[in-house]
Amino acid sequence: MILRTLARPWIWGFVAAALVWATILAMSSQGGGQTVSLALSLAPYLVIVGLGQMLVITAGPGNIDVSVAPIVSLAGFVAVGTTASTGSVAVGVLAGIGAGLAVAVISVLAILGLSVPPIIATLAAGLIASSLTLSLADGFTAVPDDGLRRLLNLRPAGVPVLAVAVAVLTAVVVALLSRTTYGRSLLALGQSRPAAERAGIPVARILAATYLASGALAGLAGALLAAYIAPSPDLGTRYLLDSVAVVVIGGTLISGGRAVPVGIWGSALFFILLDGLVNLVGWSTAAQNLLKGALVLFVLFLAGGGTLRDATSPRPRRRPRPATAVTAATTTGENTHG
Repeated sequence: MILRTLARPWIWGFVAAALVWATILAMSSQGGGQTVSLALSLAPYLVIVGLGQMLVITAGPGNIDVSVAPIVSLAGFVAVGTTASTGSVAVGVLAGIGAGLAVAVISVLAILGLSVPPIIATLAAGLIASSLTLSLADGFTAVPDDGLRRLLNLRPAGVPVLAVAVAVLTAVVVALLSRTTYGRSLLALGQSRPAAERAGIPVARILAATYLASGALAGLAGALLAAYIAPSPDLGTRYLLDSVAVVVIGGTLISGGRAVPVGIWGSALFFILLDGLVNLVGWSTAAQNLLKGALVLFVLFLAGGGTLRDATSPRPRRRPRPATAVTAATTTGENTHG
């Protein structure tokens, strides 16, 4: 039973997070519960962005959203500015989500209307978002809403309210993938686009909905993160590579067709705790990146089953059929390709 559980790829994200947490406890006097509570305060923002990125990656090879980082930064300014001008937190958060949707619409039009590869289309949309962010940041004076910041910092019994809310959101995504026509169609699309098209699945609509969902979730994360910290042009910088990494480490296939929303939580906690560990050690940025890369590769190695293959060794060749068999097949009219 234990071996069967550990064979599931998404388990290794939680295992890695537990190992890093134990290392932090051994090196500092900070309580274990306090460390976990802090990690649960920061991880939900990465989980939100990761869920959107997971949906895009599940759509199949070549699908990736590199506009999520600029969307997070843009949505932060839009949400804080709108909240300050209207006095409504709800309107501000919705404005941040709307900013993410607007950028995603650009990506969708480029991908479906102009047949631009997704990575190029989302990169172009992200550059537009970055330009808008820099324009908004010039002379920006609005400050995050105090009430929303207090809510995001609320931790009854040490468990952040936001973590509970994002856990519910994760459950919704799980149900979306397993119990709805959209979810089943997305998984089928990721497994084989030609087969999905032959089965009558509206591929264009599924792709459009997927990229729009990714943009909306990135916008939501930006709106909340800007209230939790503060809006800045580089607010979402780390969320591009991290969002892809948590999806893959969490068990979602990079080639598409399999999504594991729960695994994103383990990977996100791993990344947040890893940041805390390298800051505790006081390493340079180069050393931190080296450690992160090594640990990510190690976790991916475990997720792949922990096996190595010698890249220099030749692959086994198909054994040729005996000449007599080929001759016999030809004379009897047998199809040698079947």
